[in-house]
Amino acid sequence: MAGNSQPRNRRASGKKGAQVGSGGNRRRGLEGKGPTPPASARKGHVKNRIANAKARQQQGRPQRARRGGKGSTEMVVGRNPVFEALRDGVPATTLYVQQYIDNDERVRDALKLASDRGGIHLMEAPRPELDRLTGGLNHQGLVLQIPAYEYAHPDDLAAAAYDDGEEPLIVVLDGITDPRNLGAVVRSVSAFGGHGVVVPERRAAGMTAGAWKSSAGTAARTPVARATNLTRTLEAYKKAGLTVVGLAADGDTDIADVAALDGPLAIVIGSEGKGLSRLVGETCDVRVRIPMPGGAESLNAGVATGIVLYETSRKRTA
Repeated sequence: MAGNSQPRNRRASGKKGAQVGSGGNRRRGLEGKGPTPPASARKGHVKNRIANAKARQQQGRPQRARRGGKGSTEMVVGRNPVFEALRDGVPATTLYVQQYIDNDERVRDALKLASDRGGIHLMEAPRPELDRLTGGLNHQGLVLQIPAYEYAHPDDLAAAAYDDGEEPLIVVLDGITDPRNLGAVVRSVSAFGGHGVVVPERRAAGMTAGAWKSSAGTAARTPVARATNLTRTLEAYKKAGLTVVGLAADGDTDIADVAALDGPLAIVIGSEGKGLSRLVGETCDVRVRIPMPGGAESLNAGVATGIVLYETSRKRTA
């Protein structure tokens, strides 16, 4: 019929109800969104997560109060090890005692030590629960939980010494993997008035129950710091005015002939077998040796540290 024809492919206008449109979304979708933000600002990107983590670490922390992080909790298992840890003052949070345990002398002594010290929770638990906590180790009905050690930051050790008006004396351990050696070093540092010990974050001994025992309680007053990169830590010490002295069997100078021992000092001790690692050795200002006329090739790290610290103390008090 004339006048009523519709153009081909055109939607009829007699449809009931409102017509659904895009609301302008199609047009806005064609508009540009501006330059792509950097990866650190894009939510979910790995660089964004790293930036957020760094920001959280810096919040509320003054420049000289940076922490070196926490260690991991540890379980001491067995009647004799638990008793010895309590006797030697190893810090603990909880003593787990198996239900219906045979109450022998070691158990009674451990319970008394835990009660006398205070601050240690006494928990009774069935054997399956202790098996689960210890991963099936032979716990003999006694399990002692050691809290995570609060490591200092390496910068804090030198800063604290300077704040007290003292010349920093810090021992840095390179490749020491035996916790008993670490404890012995902490004990020597405490005995000779040092300001702390630095250990690498990886492939090195940490402050475990064994290290606490070897320190004979001195770990409670001598801070241990953990460094993510030992070479960078030594470089930072040099910028802070410390002389970095490395102890090596092939050192150029006898320890007694080093004049810098009476000033700000970082002493680096390597492992008995491998000595100082290459980069750490190259970072040292001077490499020294301990003369050994008896012909021994090397000394235990704890013993070597004690000798060097004695010589340092003698020079400082002369």
